[in-house]
Amino acid sequence: MATPLRWGLIGTGGIAATFAADLALSGAGVVAAVGSREATTATRFAERFGVPRAHGSYEGLVGDETVDCVYVATPHPLHHANARLALEHGKPVLVEKAFTMTADEARDLVALARSRGLFLMEAMWTRCLPHVRALRAVVASGALGELVAVYADHGQWFELDPASRLFDPALGGGALLDLGVYPVSFASMLLGPPRRVAAVVDDLFPGVDGQASMAFSYDSGAHAVLTCTSRALTATRASVVGVDARVEVRGDFYAPSRFTLVPRGGEPETRVFETVGRGLHYEAAEVARCLAAGEAESPLMPLDETVQIVETMERVLVAGRASPAVEGR
Repeated sequence: MATPLRWGLIGTGGIAATFAADLALSGAGVVAAVGSREATTATRFAERFGVPRAHGSYEGLVGDETVDCVYVATPHPLHHANARLALEHGKPVLVEKAFTMTADEARDLVALARSRGLFLMEAMWTRCLPHVRALRAVVASGALGELVAVYADHGQWFELDPASRLFDPALGGGALLDLGVYPVSFASMLLGPPRRVAAVVDDLFPGVDGQASMAFSYDSGAHAVLTCTSRALTATRASVVGVDARVEVRGDFYAPSRFTLVPRGGEPETRVFETVGRGLHYEAAEVARCLAAGEAESPLMPLDETVQIVETMERVLVAGRASPAVEGR
């Protein structure tokens, strides 16, 4: 864009701070305003990151004429209402993942954005990272041959604190929405919507899943095997396997990384990608590109796919909690 995209942030938590810091490093945009339910919280955030305007309400933020685009960085249960508020005020919106708590909420936001011709995107920043875009190009080139399987895991260790957002059902706590969305989205990116979903889900607290193991099958015959947990730090690796070759992403596949192309015959090839910051600026740059081009959604994270991913996670929770495992001797 001729001038940097001016962002308004709804929320002042950790992900909002990372987003603001990445913008400052990259030049992909500027934070023009921040909004919180408490004026003091917004003011502290503004002072920390040099943001010109602070609002003590979300309504004040979305009504700010200096804001070109809104980034929703609040807990999951607030995404729908916050994004809807911004869209109703005519603002393009980037919504943190998981996009919404339910597929019905996701469909509502997509319908509203489309009815008003407004840009809307799930903030699945992984899609915009250099190594993931290059991985998709490798798959599209046919270098792997027919895809057979996708494997991905995301596990982080969190102290079991019932007061934490991560374990509070009222705030959308649970491993699947916070962590599992990454492997589910990764598989969706490569294989599309699953035909069958099998899962095992264990809860840490009532209504709060702590671990999920998932197996998806697809019309193509491919499978996806995915896991997430909030009880331990896992390898967070991913691999994409075809009949002719595979791609391995070793460690934090969802964040800036490198990958190795391993052919069925021949020498492996590792590709390295230089990045700055944490990597959230790549999604900000993609939003700016779409708005400058007059695109109402990003081809990297299409809205229909976002809805499908929320639907898949709903299926995982239903399937995973439906039949308790039978204990052996």
